[in-house]
Amino acid sequence: MTPTPLFWLTALAIVALALAALLWPLLRRHARDDAAPETLTAATAVYRDQKRQIDADLGAGAIGADEHQAALDELASRLGAEMELPGDVASVAPSRAPWVAALALVAIVPVAAVVGYLVLGSPTALSPQPTAATGATAGAAGAAGGAGGASEEQLRAMVESLAQKMAANPADPRGWMLLARSYSTFGRYSEAADAYAKAAERLPAPDAQLFADWADVAAMAQGRKLAGAPEALVERALAVDPSNPKALALSGTAKLERGDLPGSLRQWRALRALLPNDSENAREVDTVLAQLEGSGGRMPAAPAATAPANALASSPAPAPAGSAAASTIAVTGRVELDPKIAGKVGPDDTVFVLARAVEGPRMPLAVQRFRAAELPRAFRLDDSMSMAPGMKLSTTPKVVVEARVSKSGNAITQPGDVRGVSAPLAPGAADVRVVIGDVVP
Repeated sequence: MTPTPLFWLTALAIVALALAALLWPLLRRHARDDAAPETLTAATAVYRDQKRQIDADLGAGAIGADEHQAALDELASRLGAEMELPGDVASVAPSRAPWVAALALVAIVPVAAVVGYLVLGSPTALSPQPTAATGATAGAAGAAGGAGGASEEQLRAMVESLAQKMAANPADPRGWMLLARSYSTFGRYSEAADAYAKAAERLPAPDAQLFADWADVAAMAQGRKLAGAPEALVERALAVDPSNPKALALSGTAKLERGDLPGSLRQWRALRALLPNDSENAREVDTVLAQLEGSGGRMPAAPAATAPANALASSPAPAPAGSAAASTIAVTGRVELDPKIAGKVGPDDTVFVLARAVEGPRMPLAVQRFRAAELPRAFRLDDSMSMAPGMKLSTTPKVVVEARVSKSGNAITQPGDVRGVSAPLAPGAADVRVVIGDVVP
């Protein structure tokens, strides 16, 4: 990118100031030297007046001829002493050396400044850099993706950079959790599961939310099935915290998958008891319970039961214990699909719901993911879903909520995706309605 005129004007002003600081003392001293002949001229005029006075005294008879001649001799002697200059004749003549030095400075200083900047400075700083956080934050920005700003290659490179940082400094469990979320958002579920495993090894105490999130990505890695290792992780989560909402939803879904209807009902009822009556999540769970209880003891058809179950199972739960702000300050609401574009959306398309700051970096502050078959459905975005340290929904003055359907399952916006965006709102807003209806050109 070509430097702006403002940059060059600023640089020129700085060089001019530097030249002024160097040239002023040099030329000022030369001016003082050139003033010496004027001083001699003034002395000559004084002595001329004195000679006229001596001549007048002679004419008036005040002094004789001998006294007149002696006075003239003395006057000539004094004038000659004052006009005598040290050094040779060349030293009396005006010197051109200061002007030569001044011209050299004018020629050399600007060139030296430009060369010095190119060698020691950073010319690339004149070009705007992509807006993204550094280190772990940059990796999270790649995972969060969302709406524009950087190419898919750049975002994937950020995730890889985060992975390299964690490999070099593997002691930070929160860093591994951040990498796991990044992998998950890109659909790299096996790698996300591995990152959660490394985080679990390094946490000082078992974390129910980590086990629930780990179970979620492990299930996604094996075709959305919870049987086996994912269900075992769910049980570990419930052993740490029997009231973890996400673990209860996953457990209810897992029991339904293997035909344990009473066990599934028990878990969904336990989850319902934890939810406020007027919340969207409570209404979703009520729908699931109505389907299960209305089956008359028979297993309900898989599509009717598993779609709502998976909707809650894939929803990030509140933050881990100790993060009060994350669990209390959130944006909640409902995502709907405009009937006019329903034909453009398939049941297996991926829906991303994210909160982003109205002003500042476009990196999402919180991200949620589920299948398009689950629309319409409730969402909750809070600090537990943050994709980067220091980038929190709860501390951002104004945010917007964007919901986007991706046919490719890619976290990066692609032509043909459909999306909807809310009006600016404050963290803590509830009953936010986002309608997906605009096709990305």
